[in-house]
Amino acid sequence: MNRSETLYRHWLQVQQLAPELRRELLSIEGNEKEIEERFYTELAFGTAGLRGIIGAGTNRMNVHVVRRATAGLAKFVASVPGAAERGIAIAYDSRLMSDVFARETALVLAANGIKAYLYKTLHSVPQLSFTVRHLGCIAGVVITASHNPPAYNGYKVYWEDGGQAGPEQASAIYEEIKKADYFDVPFMPYEEAVASGKVVLIGEQIDEAYYKEGEKLLQYPSLMKEKGGDCRIVYTPLHGSGMVPVKTLLSRVGVQVSVVEEQKEPDPAFPTVKAPNPEDPNAFTLAFRLAEKEGANLILATDPDSDRLGVAVRKPGEPFRVLTGNQIGSLLLHYILTAKKEKGTLPQKGVAAKSLVSTRMADAIAAHFGIRMEDVPTGFRFIAAVIERCERSAQEQFLFGFEESFGFLAGPFVRDKDAITSAMLVAEASVYYAERGMTLYDALQEMYGIYGYYKESVKSYTLEGKEGIARIKNAMASLRLVPPEHFAPFAVEAFEDMQPGTLVRPGQSGFAHAVIKGIDVLRFSLEGGAWICIRPSGTEPKLKLYIGANAPTEAEVDALLAQLMESADDIISRRLGIRA
Repeated sequence: MNRSETLYRHWLQVQQLAPELRRELLSIEGNEKEIEERFYTELAFGTAGLRGIIGAGTNRMNVHVVRRATAGLAKFVASVPGAAERGIAIAYDSRLMSDVFARETALVLAANGIKAYLYKTLHSVPQLSFTVRHLGCIAGVVITASHNPPAYNGYKVYWEDGGQAGPEQASAIYEEIKKADYFDVPFMPYEEAVASGKVVLIGEQIDEAYYKEGEKLLQYPSLMKEKGGDCRIVYTPLHGSGMVPVKTLLSRVGVQVSVVEEQKEPDPAFPTVKAPNPEDPNAFTLAFRLAEKEGANLILATDPDSDRLGVAVRKPGEPFRVLTGNQIGSLLLHYILTAKKEKGTLPQKGVAAKSLVSTRMADAIAAHFGIRMEDVPTGFRFIAAVIERCERSAQEQFLFGFEESFGFLAGPFVRDKDAITSAMLVAEASVYYAERGMTLYDALQEMYGIYGYYKESVKSYTLEGKEGIARIKNAMASLRLVPPEHFAPFAVEAFEDMQPGTLVRPGQSGFAHAVIKGIDVLRFSLEGGAWICIRPSGTEPKLKLYIGANAPTEAEVDALLAQLMESADDIISRRLGIRA
C-alpha cells in the first residue's frame, strides 16, 4: 500500500471527518489515480498562502485543511509579543465554501486566544488589506482563489503592514502548519466566540473609512462632481465581491454606472463566464451587449475578490477593445503624473513600481516625468514593500504600482491590488479626457505618439497533476543548463537567472549580478530592446512566458511580437515535452 492509499484509509477512519468529505472519499474507493491526486502531497503554504481545488484530501481545499492552516498561523502569531490582542482580520469572497472557511478560521483563532475580526458579508482583498492597517491587526486572512475557475478556493495571509506575508513569514507559518494535525485542531462554538468578544463582527464603519481614503485619490474632485454624471459606464462584478464597494465609491465621487444584471449577484458557480477573469475578453460578452444598449464608451470589470480590474474602451461608433493590464497600468500612470504635474503636486522624488514582467512603456513614462521606476518580482507584496520603504525613509513618495496581470494601486492605505479605487481613477481619467474631446482609446493612441509603441504578449502552459509539476521543473532546469542563444533572428544580449542572481552576456567571460535575486525567473534581453521572461506560476501548475517589444509603429511591433512568440513557444514546448 503506497503513501497516498495509506492516507486515504486514515482519513476514512477518522471520526471527525466532515460527512460530505467522507461521502466524496467513499465515491472514489478503488480509483488509484483519484486517490493519488488527492493525497500524493499536501497543499503547499507559500507567499500567496494556500490555493487548490475544493474537495477531500491533503491536496485539496476543505475545512480540515483550513483549520490546520489556521492552527499553524495561530501558533506563529502567538510567538509575537502582544500579537494575540491585536487580532487577525478575516474577509471572504463569493466562492464556494468561502463563508464557511472564513468562519472556521475565526473559530480556530478564538480557541487559540487570538481575537478575530470577521466581516459579516463578503468583502474584497483591498478592503481586507485596509482593515488590517486600520484596526492595527497583526495579520489578516482572505478566503479567495482570485480569478481561478469555480472549482478552486484559497487561503491568503496578510501581515501587519497590510501586504501579503513575505517569504520568511510564510516559511515560518508553514513550519507551524506542518506540526499541526488535520483532525486535532481546537475551535470555539460560534455563538460562544461572538458572545465572549473573541470573534468581532465588522462591516459598515470600516467600509466608510475605506471609502473616505479612496476619495482622496481623486485628482480633480470638483470636475468629477460637475461632469462625472455625464460619463456613461457599464460595470460587471462577474458574480464577485465588487458590486457594493465599486458602485458605492463611484457614486460618492459623482459617477453612476449601469450594472450587468446577469452578473450582478454573487454566485460561486460563475454561470455566465468560463472563468471569472477580467483578463479574458470573453468575460466582457454581456457587458458589451449592455454597453451597446446604453451607448457607453467605457466598461469596467472586477474579479471575484476585486483585486483585479479589467477595462474596455472605444471610440464612438467603433467596437470595444479590451485593454491589456499593461495598457491600463500605463494609462493610469500617465494620467496620475499628468494631473499632478498640472496641479504642481508632482514630487521631486516620486517613485512608481511594477513587476519585472510588466511593460517597459512604464519606464518611458516615468523617465518623461522625472520619477523613478522600480522593477520588483512578480507578486504585489513586493510593491507593498516599496511603499513601506518609502514611508519609513521619507526620502521618496510612492505614486503608483501595477502588475501586467491587471493589478493596480495608487494609494498607500492599501497594500495589495485594488480594483475598487482603480475603477474610480479610470472613471476619472475618462471624464478628464472627455473634457478634451477624447476617449480613453484616444488617450492611449496619444501616449503611443509620445513614447512609441510598446506591446507585450503572454502565454501559459498548464500541466496538471504531479507529472505536470515535474515537467515544469525539468523545463526550467533545462533552460538554465542550456539557455537559448537566439529567439527568432534576434540574438540574446544578456541572460539573467534570478534564482542565483546571475547575469551572463554570451561571448563574455564571467557574470554580473542580476537586478533581482532569489526568485525562479529567467530573463533574456534581446538585441533591439525586446525581452523574454519565463517563470513558473506561484499559485497554479503553469509555466508562464512573457514577451515584450517596442517599435516606431504598431505594425512593426506586432510583427516583432509574432516572430518572438513563435520562436519562444517552440523552444519552451520542446523543453516541456509538448512538442518533439
